[in-house]
Amino acid sequence: MNSKIKNIFKNIEKSELSELRDFLILWSTQSVSQLGSSITAFALTLWLYEKTGSSLGTAALTICSYAPYVLMSIFAGALTDRFDKKKTMLGCDLFAAVCTVIVFVLFRANCLAVWHLYVLNAVSGLMNTVQQPASEVAMTLIISEKHYQKTSGLRSLSRSLISILNPLIATALYSFAGLNGVIAADLGSFIVAFAALLFFIRIPESRGDKSVSVIHLAKEGLMFLKENPMIMMLILFMSGVNLVASAFDAALPGYVLPNRKGGTAVLGIVTSCSGIAMIIGSLIASVLPKPKDRVKVVYLTMLFSLGTENFLLAFSREPVLWCIGQIIGWVLVPIMSANLDVILRTVIPVELQGRVYACRNTLQFFTIPIGLFLGGFMVDHVCEPFMKEYGDSLILKTLFGVGKGSGAALMMFLLGVSGSLICIILGRKLKKYQYREK
Repeated sequence: MNSKIKNIFKNIEKSELSELRDFLILWSTQSVSQLGSSITAFALTLWLYEKTGSSLGTAALTICSYAPYVLMSIFAGALTDRFDKKKTMLGCDLFAAVCTVIVFVLFRANCLAVWHLYVLNAVSGLMNTVQQPASEVAMTLIISEKHYQKTSGLRSLSRSLISILNPLIATALYSFAGLNGVIAADLGSFIVAFAALLFFIRIPESRGDKSVSVIHLAKEGLMFLKENPMIMMLILFMSGVNLVASAFDAALPGYVLPNRKGGTAVLGIVTSCSGIAMIIGSLIASVLPKPKDRVKVVYLTMLFSLGTENFLLAFSREPVLWCIGQIIGWVLVPIMSANLDVILRTVIPVELQGRVYACRNTLQFFTIPIGLFLGGFMVDHVCEPFMKEYGDSLILKTLFGVGKGSGAALMMFLLGVSGSLICIILGRKLKKYQYREK
């Protein structure tokens, strides 16, 4: 009897592996390539800071790569719906690799300038803007609906691993092999991913009508969101979450670094806790059973995250508690992401997913640069001056501490309040929508 049960489970595992073959190859090789690209981006930031000594100058690298993503996503998604997804992904990956080769050639010729990196980062960002919605649709085409939650958890796991490994590997490679070694590793990871996609993965055809203009297709994506208020409300909800989360990212260094128990090493440990938490959350998301109400899971997980992490950091002075706060704040993110991913893939028709995902990218992520700016501005020009002026008050001193960093603690408190309000107000609006899974 036991042997029969074991055979049944073996057959199930083989069946699942067979069904997920294309996904597993694409996911693993693309993850390796993304790690290579992230390592290069981090190393270029180190190189640029060595050359300029400017934090703003190095931050501009991210801005240059992010701006095309926010501004052009709507039209990029419409483009991907018109063309073959595999060819689109291959073309974008190849173009991005060419940019990396140009950086390598300029560096070897001792001609690499700061403006070169800004331009090449903008071009790479534009390629990612086109590639990302094509990749999302390709995943839908090669994954059976019953595996959506499991595969979403695995994708969250790889993103978490990249966030942890990227700075460690980049720093080590840059120290021992310089920019040459970093770029060589990046190009090696690109070759692996490119060859796997070209030779071993079959993505079913799903091409739109090429006679229809890109602007018309972009309008169709926006029209779909207008006609599906649940999806639109989920996107707006996540844009509010991203606003608070990005402001938190901007405030965190100003909170940890000046603290007498903080510093650079502590900031690195606290930051890495978010990646560790996401790995744990990804594993949980991969094995959790299907919930009764996925929409409810989305807003309740974010209410718990934003309503605990910010307050815990605002009122604590111990690094251990900061780490616990990061873990609490991030461990449920993959679970939220997995459920949101299932909702989007099951509600949005596959032939519309490229343009709708692209509209989602613009509407959901445009608040990130705004949040980063607001977080830094509020800490430097509002909260720190306020605490310097009124921080001797017993209540403020007890709640947020004294000296530099107490303003950032006050900012954490404000983010906890605003994040909780966003989740409660928009969560109540989401309650009225009924999502029914097939």
